[in-house]
Amino acid sequence: MTIFSKIINGEIPCYKIAEDDRFLAFLDVFPLTRGHVLVIPKAEVDKFYDLDTDTLGGWIQFAQPIAKAIEKAFPCKRVGISVIGLEVPHAHMHLLPLNTMDDINFTRPKLQLSPEEFSAIREKIVACL
Repeated sequence: MTIFSKIINGEIPCYKIAEDDRFLAFLDVFPLTRGHVLVIPKAEVDKFYDLDTDTLGGWIQFAQPIAKAIEKAFPCKRVGISVIGLEVPHAHMHLLPLNTMDDINFTRPKLQLSPEEFSAIREKIVACL
């Protein structure tokens, strides 16, 4: 069982942005930028390209309004999408507000935010959904 499955099952808390019966979006607790959101399918599948086409299409449709809410909450040039999958063996996409290419550089040091800051970021994004 991955850490993401434990989050889905409520065993580990998260700063939830959105959820339906197939997908969950929550703040990355090791963010590159304020507004960095993870979007995951609830099915525990390691590689995104192993998801069935219906789930793969539904995943991007679920992520679309979240990306738009991030852009409203954190004005930026773009909301970038990254699917790397090396950190956790559970398919996941990163949605990040971008102003420069370096904003999506995963080798950069991560932001250190307080629980209050995470809650404020979550509320800001959810208010824009």
